[in-house]
Amino acid sequence: MRYFITLSYDGARYHGWQIQPNGISVQEVLNKSLSTLLRQPVEVTGAGRTDAGVNASMMVAHFDTATPIPSNLDYKLNKFLPSDIAIHSIEEVSPDAHARFSAISRTYHYYVITEKSPFEPYAYRYPQPLDFNLMNKAAELLYQYNDFTSFSKLHTDVKTNNCKITLAHWQQVSPIKWEFTITADRFLRNMVRAIVGTLIEVGRGAITIDKFRTIIEKKDRCSAGTSVPGNALFLADVKYDNSIIKE
Repeated sequence: MRYFITLSYDGARYHGWQIQPNGISVQEVLNKSLSTLLRQPVEVTGAGRTDAGVNASMMVAHFDTATPIPSNLDYKLNKFLPSDIAIHSIEEVSPDAHARFSAISRTYHYYVITEKSPFEPYAYRYPQPLDFNLMNKAAELLYQYNDFTSFSKLHTDVKTNNCKITLAHWQQVSPIKWEFTITADRFLRNMVRAIVGTLIEVGRGAITIDKFRTIIEKKDRCSAGTSVPGNALFLADVKYDNSIIKE
């Protein structure tokens, strides 16, 4: 039987979602916890790979078991897991449902603050003035393209750098805080942080909107801006067709 597990986590002390040889990951902790509670080897597959320090207010993963799970597994798992990982639901799905490949879209949020804040561990403080209206005009150009090589980490194992972005927008959520929301069918490694870093270059007047377009079209990571820190990035939503949930 296959199950989808919905969770959230604070990524501060993890080397990302995926198991790494040089540090602890969210996937590793979840694998060990489920294997212990179910008394069988369990491996979870996530909807994507968040980098080191990146958070998730919603991550979806799937795992398989030979026998039905107890009805209170979510409760037991939350008691067993560390405080920086929380389970929200566990649902049986169709055997061919896949947390990564069945996803229709993914949404990320990135937070920028303009002044000192006690919640700075979850936002990027940028002290210089930024023109967010101009940054939104630049972000609209993302809808016109599919190849985002300029914003991808180099030497990744993906077969294509094509993505379909359906939303990319900045909005002010408090007097000192701005939220960037971006939705696409898929994302490349480091893509959101590289896009945000380049949009900040637009916002501070270092590059023009036309230059931003040129950066996209160059398909060259070296031409784009510096990636912003991962602590302010959240995987916020993963959407699926409702037909995969088993009644």
